[in-house]
Amino acid sequence: MKPTDYFATHPIFRLEDFVAAHGEGKVHKPGASQSVLKQHVRAGNLIHLRRGLYAVVPKGVDPKTLEIDSYLMASHAAPDSVIAYHAALQLQGKTYSLSRRFTYLTCTLAKPFHFQGAEFVPVSMPPTLRELPDAGGGIISVTHAGLPVLVTSLERTLVDVLDAPRHGGGWEEIWRSLESVEFFDVDAVTEYALKLGSAVTIAKVGFFLDQHREELMLEDIHLERLKEHAPRQPMYLDRTKRESGKLIKGWNLIVPEHVLTMSWAEVA
Repeated sequence: MKPTDYFATHPIFRLEDFVAAHGEGKVHKPGASQSVLKQHVRAGNLIHLRRGLYAVVPKGVDPKTLEIDSYLMASHAAPDSVIAYHAALQLQGKTYSLSRRFTYLTCTLAKPFHFQGAEFVPVSMPPTLRELPDAGGGIISVTHAGLPVLVTSLERTLVDVLDAPRHGGGWEEIWRSLESVEFFDVDAVTEYALKLGSAVTIAKVGFFLDQHREELMLEDIHLERLKEHAPRQPMYLDRTKRESGKLIKGWNLIVPEHVLTMSWAEVA
């Protein structure tokens, strides 16, 4: 494949993907593909975004002024990148507020980085899911900017942001964002929560669904499997902060008053 043909269909790409396409069916000397990319960077046809990551410069555009789509950046930040947490909700139009922080799941070792005013934060795939062939399920492909992008489903994201609220923007943002989702496949939510294997997270999920059972049209039967796996001892909603609150006996969860009453809604 000619480099320009590849660039025409890959506005942002990883080095290893280009090397595989460029060298397909041919014998190249080591480093030949990298040399080609360096030439195109010097010619202003490509931007070297960071190690192993490139963006194509459209004709007539100054490379210095080209704005890179943050979702495409996040989806290519690692070979196995999956947009997740608040960024997944935002990509699917389900956040209360917008953020320039883009989280993505990966099994590789990666560090956070900044680019064009956005922060890109890798989150390690939970160990309980790494050995599963589908990484726990709930990973879907959506079209963004004309390209397929992997992102966690709304059901998986519900569990993930409750499991790690620091990646969801805090309780108010999480609650308001999830409340904008009209429908959840509760069976899918339950299956994924059980695969994640955290009793506290299961209780958080159950509590959220229980609190919104009327809006989501849920019955006791929808929550029974989750209750079976709730912690046996009282646990804090956020173990890192241990805020005082009310014990919700059905879930053995200590919930801060402002979350329990959703006090933020009073000043909306």
